Formats: sequence, structure tokens, C-alpha cells
Amino acid sequence: MTSQTSLHDLARTHLPADMAARWLTLLRPGAGLAKAEPGEPLAGRLGGAPELPEGEEWPVWEGQGPLAFVARVDCAALPVHVLDIPLPADGTLSFFYFDGQIDDGEAFVAPDEPETWAGARVIYAPAGAKVTERPTPAGLEAYPEVPLTARLEPTAPDIWHPVVERTVGVDPRGEGWPSAFTDALYDHSAGPGHRVGGHADPVQNPVEFEVAHGVLGKDVRWDDPRVAEEAERWVLLAQFDTDDDADMMWGDCGALYWLIRPQDLAERRFDRAMCTMQCC
Repeated sequence: MTSQTSLHDLARTHLPADMAARWLTLLRPGAGLAKAEPGEPLAGRLGGAPELPEGEEWPVWEGQGPLAFVARVDCAALPVHVLDIPLPADGTLSFFYFDGQIDDGEAFVAPDEPETWAGARVIYAPAGAKVTERPTPAGLEAYPEVPLTARLEPTAPDIWHPVVERTVGVDPRGEGWPSAFTDALYDHSAGPGHRVGGHADPVQNPVEFEVAHGVLGKDVRWDDPRVAEEAERWVLLAQFDTDDDADMMWGDCGALYWLIRPQDLAERRFDRAMCTMQCC
């Protein structure tokens, strides 16, 4: 996890003072999720068996099969009063993904393929809702259960996110951008990790671009200004990294990302969340 001090130090060491000041305004709080040690407060878990509200069926991708249960997050155990996205103050979020167990990886979820969007789901159970533990469907093997604890952490946008150039006033691809700062950020990163809120930590390029392009349609060129504009309308809901303890491997040591528009999050429209996977 990244400390506030270290990100400030990186910016002030490698950027001119005015650029550093503008870049530091982009830092956002996130809830980093890590394996809980004995005695640490629990904020959720990877794997195991999900608890779903009564009447809620196990999510299925029609024509493909049931989705695998990835993780559950307890909203009341997160620092929701500090995070800058309108998360529920209580209740649980359960994340499901079609992980290839059923079809040996033939089908996969892609933001620019609307027919695949059913391969990822977020299910919200409000506090007080009656829930029951569900057995894993035939053909799927549950991931080993790993308890998670939450720690508040500062997060920085990917250097290629459109908000960086718009805020700092310098194109990271141009001559006016200190490449040493880009190198220092990448050297400093420990990888995506598990997180709720904050900026996404992509394995490759900004995940917001992938979602934006998918929403606008594959006929829209990637360099169309509308893609960058749409990318800024999405925020990270959660990301889940490859995890040895949970026996989770997303692609080649990749991560899963769920993004959502803030208005949809405020209205609890988790059916409108979008998922993408990136790997090395």
C-alpha cells in the first residue's frame, strides 16, 4: 500500500513545483483490502460461499453458465465517510465473474462486447435484508476463503488517464513532462492489489478508457475525444488482483476491475457497473 508522504515526495522530487502542486490535487482516498491477520477487523473476504438475499438467484450468463463468486465487501467496515464515492454506508457487495471454469476459458467478458456483459455482476444486499448462504453450482469450484481487512490509502491516477493532462496542463507523452516522474511512479507501485474506491491501478492502460470505449461502441475510434470525456465519468468501484492465497489468477497475473458512474452508485444501480480484466 502507498503512503500519502511517499506520493508527495515523488511529486516534489521529480516534478516542477507548480506541476507537483496540480498533480497532488488528483490524489484520492481508497480502501485497500489485504489479507486479515488474527485480531484485525474484517471488511470482507475473497472466495468461499456467498450469502445472497432471499429471491436472488445465483447469477448466470445465459447460454454460458454460472458465474464464480469472487469477493464480498462489508460496506459498514469501510471508511465510507472518507472515500469520495457515494458507497452505501452499510450492507454488502458481492462480486461475481465468469472465470472460465465452465468452458475452459472460451468465453470472456469484454467492455466492447455488450453480449458478454452478463459475465460479471455486482449484487448489493442492504443491511437487514434476509440472506442465505448458497452452495456453489455444479461445474464450479469455490475459491478458498481469504478474510480481508481494510486500510485507508491514497491513490494516484494512471499517468495516461485524461484527468492528468487536463489538470496538470502537460501531456505526459510530450517533451514538457519529466519522464523520471513516470519511471518513479511505476517503480514505486506494488501492483494493483485489492481495493474499493480511489483510482484504479491498471496493469496496462487506464481501465476507464476500456469501459468508455465499450459504452460508446466499437465503431468509435479510440482517439475520438468522446472516449476521454466518457472515461472521466466513471470511477472505480472495486478491483481484485491475482491472489495466491485465494488461488485466483486473472489471465496472466492480472486483475479484475468494476467501474460505475457516481450517479448510478448513489442510486444503488449496481446492474450498471461495468467490468474489465487486464493482465500482463
